[in-house]
Amino acid sequence: MKGFVFGSLAVLVVIACVCAAAPEPAIVPGPGIWTVDVEFTHPQQIVVRAGKGGKPRRFWYSVVTITNKTRRDVDFYHRCDLMTDTFEIIPAGKGVPRGVFELLQNRYRSRYPFLESLDKTSSKILQGEDNTKDVAIIWSDFDSRAKSVKIFITGLSNETAIVEHPVAKDENGKAVKVYLRKTLELSYAIRGDAALRSDASLAYKDKRWIMR
Repeated sequence: MKGFVFGSLAVLVVIACVCAAAPEPAIVPGPGIWTVDVEFTHPQQIVVRAGKGGKPRRFWYSVVTITNKTRRDVDFYHRCDLMTDTFEIIPAGKGVPRGVFELLQNRYRSRYPFLESLDKTSSKILQGEDNTKDVAIIWSDFDSRAKSVKIFITGLSNETAIVEHPVAKDENGKAVKVYLRKTLELSYAIRGDAALRSDASLAYKDKRWIMR
């Protein structure tokens, strides 16, 4: 029991150190630092019959609209994770059949006629409103016990930072360097009874930019 308590305290200390060490995005960006404009729909669920026997599977999706007003073409090296308060992390696109995007493409054909799938979108965002991208981000269903989720969208800015890992060391005994990127964090509470998954919805709480 004593070992468990000390082990838990050690984990909490590491987490506290990491949080304290993580820098915040710059209020006034330095030379060469850019961030594109972004709008987003709040995540919704969709059920698709997939796999052998056409068994129903549940997914969550959001459409992100990206406009590059930086006056230059920029790189788009994205990463989009969904994290629950039960510490489950789901990368966008993992385990998602192509048919899910095709269903969304048909559903939103009039609203987003040029909708792109995140895994197929270009690694460049061209400048100007004429080159605005509408991108579908899709996640597999998450832990039904979760009460809240956070969504992290990286690739919308080239701002980075380097911090030292509070525990991990390299072969020379020096702290391992951790590279962070400016990331959009969206926070949601989960509404509905866990036993009635089809009625579950996400209630928007907040958004902020973080280094992650």
